[in-house]
Amino acid sequence: MSIRAVVWDVDDTLFDYTSADREGMRAHLVAEGLLVGYATPEEALTRWREITDRQWARFAAGEISFEGQRRDRVRVFTGTELTDAEADDWFRRYMTHYEAVWALFPDVLPVLDALAASHRHAVLSNSSIHVQERKLRTLGVLDRFEAVLCAAELGVSKPEPGAFHAACDALGLGPEQVAYVGDHPDIDGRGAAEAGLLSVWIDRDGVHAAAGAPAGPRRIASLAELPALLGADTRFGAPSTFR
Repeated sequence: MSIRAVVWDVDDTLFDYTSADREGMRAHLVAEGLLVGYATPEEALTRWREITDRQWARFAAGEISFEGQRRDRVRVFTGTELTDAEADDWFRRYMTHYEAVWALFPDVLPVLDALAASHRHAVLSNSSIHVQERKLRTLGVLDRFEAVLCAAELGVSKPEPGAFHAACDALGLGPEQVAYVGDHPDIDGRGAAEAGLLSVWIDRDGVHAAAGAPAGPRRIASLAELPALLGADTRFGAPSTFR
């Protein structure tokens, strides 16, 4: 059965989250005077990323709310027992710097244009609809997607099959008719494959390539390879190099 729709991850798939988080947090820490005690800005940024990953894992496991993981990221990073309102204010100030450097990856608009006539499109993210709809609207691509589904509202997160199946249900299609494109080899790649979707793992920097692709997903290094992988009738023209 042919693939009729593509469901997309957002952060580090469509949106260059890592770069925006790094540059936004660097500017925020300078503005807040919080680089004191760190040998380099990179050391502070690495600590922020580690704290973010730990708190996000708690949210994904259902141990804490979406807002709670944000507040605890701030409390752990600053080492301060902030109230919810204080933590929210700190995070809001960070968001001002973060949003100033938001950008899509260069290969996103060309591939969305190339697949616009041949495939339907939706989003599935382990975030919240409020966050991701605002992000996609600001980046000018929200109207490209029929549906935006997020873990905070679904009550189930990737890599659980239920999250992927909810996206298929929103499109009225079976998993075998849907491709999922995401950047994480396990949460996105293996999760989508085990849920029965055509799993496409975008590995732009090749960091994981040396260890080999996980079982199930098709690895691509650029979204320019996606139309050929899907067999889409487009003029995108990029040869596929997936493994």
